[in-house]
Amino acid sequence: MSSSDIFFGEVIGTAMLVLLGGGVCAAVTFKRSKASNAGWVAIAFGWGMAVLVGGYVSVGVSGAHLNPAVTLALAIEGTTPWGDVPLYFASELLGAMIGAVLVWLTYYGQFHADLGDMADRKSENPGPVHGVFFTSPEIRNTVQNLVTEIIATFVLIIAILTQGLTKEVGLSGVGVLLVALTVVGIGLSLGGPTGYAINPVRDLGPRIVHALLPLPNKGGSDWNYSWIPVAGPLIGAAIAAGVHQLAFA
Repeated sequence: MSSSDIFFGEVIGTAMLVLLGGGVCAAVTFKRSKASNAGWVAIAFGWGMAVLVGGYVSVGVSGAHLNPAVTLALAIEGTTPWGDVPLYFASELLGAMIGAVLVWLTYYGQFHADLGDMADRKSENPGPVHGVFFTSPEIRNTVQNLVTEIIATFVLIIAILTQGLTKEVGLSGVGVLLVALTVVGIGLSLGGPTGYAINPVRDLGPRIVHALLPLPNKGGSDWNYSWIPVAGPLIGAAIAAGVHQLAFA
């Protein structure tokens, strides 16, 4: 697999992932959206379908990691060379940022109409549309929030590794479907406390875009919390890869 395959596959696949995932969050969030208040089930299935589309787009090119937690686990497992890891990480982050910008463009009118209706907001706290871009916990407890992300990501990675999705099944496309359904299950079962980032760039890339976009009354980007959806998934991935090596390899 060449460096250009990794770069283009991960950038495009991750952009599709975040475009559709952030898109369902926007559809549910905005008052002037036809899917307004559709609820958590719509978000969970929307993110699952986002994984499905991003995965199918890139699986034949870069292996469809789309997530540094997956890349780290596959490097520990031995499928991905460690020398390719930085390129995967950078490509995934860039793709996530592109996807977030595309969500903003798609819902440009809704962003400005909904936020423009508010009084001037200078707060550093997360604003009313922060969930379109990044996750935040329902109860702020650093240990619980970190553990939740570790557990949710462990489920994702152990499912990928134990079902052989990195080998023949993944390349057939069936593996992409199984991962997408796993993400739906994680969202429905484990997503309530933190919004289940389970992917460092899915959270960090759009958070950077949120901080840069000239949105009125958007509030802060919650940088104090931002390390948890990065560290938690990476820790969960490392634990899952270790368990896989000990128990299943």
